[in-house]
Amino acid sequence: MELFDVHLNVDDKPYDSAGLIAAIQKCDVLVPTLTDNIDKDIIAKAGTRLKLIANFGNGVDHIDVAAARARGISVTNTPDVLTEDTADMAMALMVAVPRRLLEGAAVIREGNFKGWSPTHMLGHRLYGKRLGIIGMGRIGTAVARRARGFGMAIHYHNRRRLRPELEAEVEATYWESLDQMLARMDVISIHCPHTPATFHLLSERRLKLLKSSSYLINLARGEIVDEDALIRLLQEGKLAGAGLDVFEHEPAVNSKLLDMKNVILLPHMGSATIEGRINMGERVIINVKAFCDGHAPPDRVLPLPT
Repeated sequence: MELFDVHLNVDDKPYDSAGLIAAIQKCDVLVPTLTDNIDKDIIAKAGTRLKLIANFGNGVDHIDVAAARARGISVTNTPDVLTEDTADMAMALMVAVPRRLLEGAAVIREGNFKGWSPTHMLGHRLYGKRLGIIGMGRIGTAVARRARGFGMAIHYHNRRRLRPELEAEVEATYWESLDQMLARMDVISIHCPHTPATFHLLSERRLKLLKSSSYLINLARGEIVDEDALIRLLQEGKLAGAGLDVFEHEPAVNSKLLDMKNVILLPHMGSATIEGRINMGERVIINVKAFCDGHAPPDRVLPLPT
């Protein structure tokens, strides 16, 4: 507000289509969040003043970047600032699900703790297990570094293989075939973006490749996993458990997941730290200031190749 003439969404609620259209018809810069769906129809109604969509967040799957570019509108995001927070949460779920932490906490809260016994609340250790990371970008690599500290063997599938020095640093094994990697892992952690190419990347066919003793962790986007198929496999005991921070039809959560003791559900809070939100805001300001000063914003997003 010190730098620009700003109109704030003080209610902190997503705009509907009418609200977004009203905003983009009169502003020079729009700062949306992931709950603001800015599709090609909305962009088509943008006023001539709008030249920048400075996203408050890393993922831009809610913005039609190609349509924006066709209208001469730049799109930026806030990479890096959420990396460590999201990687922390991935490890938290990776520990909590196999070790049955929520179940154990419930035993205490419900007054059912009768004392230690050698077979009570048995879970599984992480040490020595194989971790398969889908998407070895900034967050995936940060997860790999943490998982090494837990004694896990790191494996990954990515559109491009890492540079040899980075691969050696995290002691990671590259799998060109996602199918082959899935069949051999103890834990799968998803960190790729949601794009048309990754929609239901973990389809029912691929989920069935996982061992029945495997765990699935997802802090990326719910649409990457066929959620109905995941539920069926969990119900049938063909997967050991899951830790989900995102959902296919978010904010709706499939009620069948709520009854599963071997599934931990979180309300899309993987990046929810005070430090992260402050850093996101500062990154938005840097992009907007650079753009308004006539410079190329540092975090410009380009359309994905077709």
